[in-house]
Amino acid sequence: MSPTPLNTLAQTLKSLHAPGHPLVLTNTYDALTARIIASSPIAPALATASYAIAASAGLSDDALDLSTNLAGIRAIAAVAKESKKPLTADFQDGYGERLEEGVRELIGAGVVGMNLEDYGREKAALYDIDTACERIRSVLRTASDLGVPDFVVNGRTDALLHGGSIADAVERGNAYLAAGATTVFVWGGRERGGISREEVKQLVEAFGGMLNVSLRLDEADEKGGRNLTRQELAEMGVARISVGPGLQAKAMAAFRREAEKVLEG
Repeated sequence: MSPTPLNTLAQTLKSLHAPGHPLVLTNTYDALTARIIASSPIAPALATASYAIAASAGLSDDALDLSTNLAGIRAIAAVAKESKKPLTADFQDGYGERLEEGVRELIGAGVVGMNLEDYGREKAALYDIDTACERIRSVLRTASDLGVPDFVVNGRTDALLHGGSIADAVERGNAYLAAGATTVFVWGGRERGGISREEVKQLVEAFGGMLNVSLRLDEADEKGGRNLTRQELAEMGVARISVGPGLQAKAMAAFRREAEKVLEG
């Protein structure tokens, strides 16, 4: 199938991933937050956060199912369409055998990129590298068949959370880039304390800068250290920065404070 007009948005999204001049994504979770970001002249693209969509639906991230995630994504996609800005969706692990079905639904809604994890919830284990790569290729084949050959995949590896080393994450990340992913997201997890400055440097070098880093919105980390800033990450050469559910957490904290003021009179 020839590229569709939607592919122009995909090309725009892909072009925004530039090492040292990263795409910054302020992840949204409903139509209200999407409209705030879409209306900002300095926000080049929109992104969803599965954890935040799950929380909005009263679910844990692990309990978020395909239909609930798609419902949240569609509400955000409608706003993205109005703004003519590209949208990338957090699609967790792709929902097992429903991956191709899900990609078709995403593109039908106007989505031009996705996060895809390599930890399969149904199997409760990491996909082996060959399988994880084939799932990325499957996404890109399906997208191309639907006229979006430049569909953007941000390949996430959870190797560090499941006994793996930085070397394992590098091996997986390079394989995902070779399979067609635009960037790689190495998830460190809160329990581990995320990934360190030195690890970011290693990953930037290993991936030629095509690294997605999750920006911590608090200045200090759980161990009393200092989290990396957006400027520092840019200077280190990353290509993509996101915040996951960080903005939702801050918004809900503000909601609680204001609600308590009302209740206290």
